[in-house]
Amino acid sequence: MKYYPDIKNVTKARKILYEKGVAQKTPLIKNFALSDLYNANILFKREDLQQVRSYKIRGAYNKISSLGEAQLKAGVICASAGNHAQGVALSCKLLNVSGTIVMPATTPKQKVDQVKMFGNGFVDVILVGDTFDDSKIEVARLASGRGLSIIHPFDDPAIIEGQATIALDILEQCADEVDYLFVPVGGGGLASGVSSVFKELSPNTKIIGVEPAGAPSMSVSINKGSITTLNHIDKFVDGAAVKRVGDLTFPICRQNLDSMITVEEGKVCEVILELYNRDAIVAEPAGVLSIAAMEQFSKELRGKNVVCILSGSNNDITRSAEIKERALLYEGLKHYFIVRFPQRAGALREFLNEVLGPDDDITHFEYTKKHNREKGPAIVGIELRHKSDLEKLMTRMMDKKFFGEYLNDNPDLFQVLL
Repeated sequence: MKYYPDIKNVTKARKILYEKGVAQKTPLIKNFALSDLYNANILFKREDLQQVRSYKIRGAYNKISSLGEAQLKAGVICASAGNHAQGVALSCKLLNVSGTIVMPATTPKQKVDQVKMFGNGFVDVILVGDTFDDSKIEVARLASGRGLSIIHPFDDPAIIEGQATIALDILEQCADEVDYLFVPVGGGGLASGVSSVFKELSPNTKIIGVEPAGAPSMSVSINKGSITTLNHIDKFVDGAAVKRVGDLTFPICRQNLDSMITVEEGKVCEVILELYNRDAIVAEPAGVLSIAAMEQFSKELRGKNVVCILSGSNNDITRSAEIKERALLYEGLKHYFIVRFPQRAGALREFLNEVLGPDDDITHFEYTKKHNREKGPAIVGIELRHKSDLEKLMTRMMDKKFFGEYLNDNPDLFQVLL
C-alpha cells in the first residue's frame, strides 16, 4: 500500500484536536544554554507538556475519532507498554469508547496505573507474556474474536497525520525558517508525519531522524534499502526501541529524512540528567534523542535555527539509578574491576591508601573471603573525578599487583555480574 500524508487531513486533524481540547499547542521554547554551546538558536518543541506527557495523544485521538459508529460501538484495542497506551486510554475516555490495552506482564506497575487513570473506567488492561511481541499476538487474537479495531502505534494513516500536526505548530511558532529539525524515530509515525509537512511547506529544512544505537531499525532498513527486522534490541530507550519499522512509515522516512543517525544510550542518559539539573525538565529517554543528536552536527548548526522535538516525559523515577550509571559509564567516569586482594590483614587498607587516587570513590564492592587461597577476587566499582584518571589508577593497581580484570570492556561478563 503506497501512502503519503495529505496536508488537508493534517490540518483537519489539528482542528479537531484543538477545538475539542484534546491536545494543546505546546510551546516552542528557546534553550539558552544549548544555544550558547552550539552558537545557534536552539528551540525545544515541548510535547512532554501534553496531558499524557507525550505527543501520542495526537495520533491516537485522530485515529479513534475517525472510526465509524459501528467500530466505535464494538471498541478498540492496542498493544503498548508506554505512551501510546496512555494516548489510547485518554482518547477512549474522551470519546466514550470501550478500550482494551494489552501490555507485557513485565510492565512496571506505575505505567499500568497511569493507563488506568487516563482511561478512567473506559479501558481494561490485560497483562500477557514477557515481551511486546507477546502482547501483539494477544491483540490480534482478541481483535479477531471480538471484532475490535486495532489502534496501531505508528503504522496507520490517521496516526501519522495526527502526529504530523506538530509540524504545523512548529511552522507557525517559529518566526524564521527552520534550518534543522531533529526528530526521534521509533516505528516512524512521528518522523513520517512531521517530515511530510516540512517537505511540502518548508522544503529547505534539513530533517534529521534520530534512533537509539541499541535499536537502529530505521537506520538499518534505509541502509539495506528494505524493511529489516532486528533480531535483538536494547530496550532501554523504550519509547523508540522497535525491532521493525512500519510498512507505511519506512518509504516516507527513506524519502524525506536528510539523515538518519543513532545516539548511544549513555549519551541519552547524560542529556536526561543535564536537562533535569540545568533546566528542571523531566524527560524520558526517547524524549531527548533529538537533543542528544545535536552534538554530531555541532559545526553545521552554527548560526542556524534548530528545532528539537522533546517528545515525552514519562520517565519512571525507579530508573534514576540506572540512568545515572549509564551516564557515568558513557562519560568514562565509572569503572568496574575484578581486584585480586591478598588474603592477609591490611590488604584493603593498602588498596585504599596506595592505589586509589585522592578523588577516586568506591561505589560498588563485592567480596567473599576464600579459604586456602593466596588471593581473593572482589568486584569493585570506582567513580573518578576526571576521565583521564583511569590510566593512572590502572597503573597503580598493576604495580601493587591488585589488578585482575577490567570489566567495562567485557559486556557479557559485565551484565552478569552487575
